[in-house]
Amino acid sequence: MPALLMAQGGNRIPNAALSEQQSKLTNEPFGDLRIYYEGSTDQVKSMTAGSLKLKPGMSPHPPHSHPEEEFLLITEGTGEIFVDGKTAKAGPGLMMYCAANKLHGIKNTGTAPLLFFFYKWKVS
Repeated sequence: MPALLMAQGGNRIPNAALSEQQSKLTNEPFGDLRIYYEGSTDQVKSMTAGSLKLKPGMSPHPPHSHPEEEFLLITEGTGEIFVDGKTAKAGPGLMMYCAANKLHGIKNTGTAPLLFFFYKWKVS
């Protein structure tokens, strides 16, 4: 992973402005996953910021939970978001917040890719 993206050896995520080309790209069966930043900051124990271009009809995984809080912002495409027992139609401009350890998930229900950006963090 490029040095700008990940905190190394107890260091914090560096102050930087990263382009899409500088992120770490992983081509998954469900779409293109990019991680821009991963590591600790001055305020939080761990932080991940990235994006996923989700293929039509796909979901990255079944609804799940994790110890981090998470924001997710859709910028392209259409789909459905499941969060804490409720399903919502999703499209550009929709933002989801999910508290730690709450069930959530996303599915592309459209015919074009669905692009979203996500931000997850743990304070302790």
